[in-house]
Parts: sequence; C-alpha cells; structure tokens
Amino acid sequence: MREAAYGLALALQFLTRLPLPLACPWNATTRRWAVRSYPLVGMLLGGLLAIAGALLDGILPAPLLALTLLTLWVALSGGLHLDGLMDVADALGSNAPLEKRWAIMKDPHVGSFGILALAFLLLWKAALLFALLEAGASLALLVVIPSLGRLAAVALLVLSPAAHSEGMAASWKRDLVPLDLALAALPLLPLAVLVSGGWWLCLALVPFLALYAWGMVHAFKGINGDIVGTVIEGGELWLLLVAWSWWSFVTA
Repeated sequence: MREAAYGLALALQFLTRLPLPLACPWNATTRRWAVRSYPLVGMLLGGLLAIAGALLDGILPAPLLALTLLTLWVALSGGLHLDGLMDVADALGSNAPLEKRWAIMKDPHVGSFGILALAFLLLWKAALLFALLEAGASLALLVVIPSLGRLAAVALLVLSPAAHSEGMAASWKRDLVPLDLALAALPLLPLAVLVSGGWWLCLALVPFLALYAWGMVHAFKGINGDIVGTVIEGGELWLLLVAWSWWSFVTA
C-alpha cells in the first residue's frame, strides 16, 4: 500500500499545484500507481470545484460564478494542460511536415494558433459552465468531468504508441498494461451510478477519445506529453457540452 500512496502523491504533484512537500520514489511500481491515480486526482479537483460552487451559489451571479469556477479550475492545475494544448494547436495549425511539426511543438514560444486555441477553449468552458449553472445542473457533474478527463489521459497512455522512446509520455507509459486502465476506471463506477447523467458522460467519452487518438497518431505517429495534456482539456470541454445537453434536453 505504500507504493499506492506514493503513486497518488506523485500524481497530485504532477497534475496539480496543491502543496505536497513529499519526496516520492520514481520506479515502475510507483509510476504505475501514479497513472492509476489520475482519475482520483480529477475527482479531488472536481470536488473542490463543487464545494466552491456550493459555497458561492447565491452570493455571486451566475456569470461571475462560472468565471470564478473556471479560474479555480485553471489555478488548481497550474495551467499545465493548457500549455500542451497551445503547443499542439501551433503544430497542427502550421500544416508543416512531420519533423517541422515536432520542432514547433518543442518551441517554447506560443504562436497565433496556440493563442486562438487557448482563447476559444476558455471561452467555451466559461460559457458551458454558465449554461449549466443557469439550467440548475447538479454540481456533482463538476466531480465527474475532471475525473473522466484524466481517465482519457490514462487510456491514451495505455493504448496509444509513444512517438519517441524518450520524453514525458514515454516515461509515464513505460510498463503500463490494460489492467492499469481498468484499475484507474474503477473509482469512477460509483460516480457513474450516483450522479445523474454519469453513465451518459462515460459513454460519450469513448467516441471523443477514439477520434482524438486516431487523429493524433495520424498527425504525429504517436503521442507525447503535450498530446496527453490536450486530451484532458479537450475531454473536459466535450464533457461539459455533453453534460449541458443532458441536463437541458434529457432531464428537462
């Protein structure tokens, strides 16, 4: 169980900006437990968002509450995945040959496609959060969505080839097997059952993940850390849209 605890701590240190001053060993066992803990980290982040939403509901008007929740959402992760999103957007937007796309992705400077991708992602997230709040949706959805977004990252790491033998994605996916994906998904089963629309969100993630994985492997011949981070951001946006559709049209 010590390895599992170390793995959870590693996942928290990597995926969030929550203070956790603990030195954790980095080996095959703790690495696998860290990946298995990705959805748990999403559950924690979503829980903090839901608590903030409950505390501020009725105090802030819906537009300001949506913006506050989005700000907290970004702050808790330190914008880690947004950086990957911008890198991927710049590479894809360049329409350059493969090697040039990789060079663009590694460039520390942000281009126009990255800025546009960031702006539209945040605007859509804010708008969908506002729409969910206006529709009176359950704040429990904010627990499910970040959890599933990080489960998508686990699925990508387990099932997709790494583009290079070295790098962040290659180091995280080393030694991973399909069992790790199953164990990562296990804690989400209660959420899928207890939260209205939870099963629908789980099912809706599958076509998005399949299309995204196919597109990234086709464009880059494999995945890297930026691509894994982007699936979290894109997955969360897609799930917000699905949640709003469910709550507005199915439960209405």
